Amino acid sequence: MSYVTTPTVEKKQAVKLYYKDYGEGQPIILLHGWPLSHRMWEYQVDDFVNAGFRVITYDRRGFGKSSQPWHGYTYQDFADDLYEVICSLELSNVILVGFSMGGGELATYVEKYGTSKLSKLVFLSSVTPYMPKTDDNPDGVDVNVFEDIKSGIKEDRAGFFADFGKNFVNLDKNQNRISKAQVDYNWQIACRASRKATLDCVDAFSQTDFREGCKQIDVPTLVVHGDDDAIVPFEVSGKKAAEIIPDAELKVIKGAPHGLTFTHNKELNPILIDFFKKA
Repeated sequence: MSYVTTPTVEKKQAVKLYYKDYGEGQPIILLHGWPLSHRMWEYQVDDFVNAGFRVITYDRRGFGKSSQPWHGYTYQDFADDLYEVICSLELSNVILVGFSMGGGELATYVEKYGTSKLSKLVFLSSVTPYMPKTDDNPDGVDVNVFEDIKSGIKEDRAGFFADFGKNFVNLDKNQNRISKAQVDYNWQIACRASRKATLDCVDAFSQTDFREGCKQIDVPTLVVHGDDDAIVPFEVSGKKAAEIIPDAELKVIKGAPHGLTFTHNKELNPILIDFFKKA
């Protein structure tokens, strides 16, 4: 198994990040969503490799086969981990694809490390630019929604993820696009994540303001969102991100839920490959 190990800096615990590395060509790093792992990309990896790209997926700390420390679940930590993956694998001209909470890593990375190693960015069903409802973000999500998520995890994590997994893909509307077995498999992945990580990440993606990082992006950027996203509503996230990110291109997939990598991969993958190949 392949791991990138982060350095120990100022008593900050080193962690091992599990990754997969396939294909040859320009590198693409796929950043998974909460509460899944690198396995959420299995309906994209083959298409991207066959299109001539090197595809790297890795498990965020606390998830999948990566280390599960007690602390370190802030976007600063996640951006540092992404930087270590890029540097350890000696990558340049990288395309980053951030799904859901993974989009926050893209914005934080750009704000902290710039874009010298990057080629393009894709924000996919992303939590950017800012989720909570506040005085300067009146159309955001009520903070009680995030508190209810944490309460559900604390009271019955497996039960919460069972319901969340159905809403993730709008199962009631997409039974012809995704099987109950796939939803159950996603549930198994979610349950294997660290309880502490799943809780702390709710605070991370619901409280972090990514607007400044989005404004600093200076590489070609694509924002893709489903117009039937019940987890991260398009009007709160994708629409606003495309308005804030300089010269961002926006693609809205009609009828797609949050987990469009599963339900709408036949529509999604060609959009992403066309963007990857665009000069």
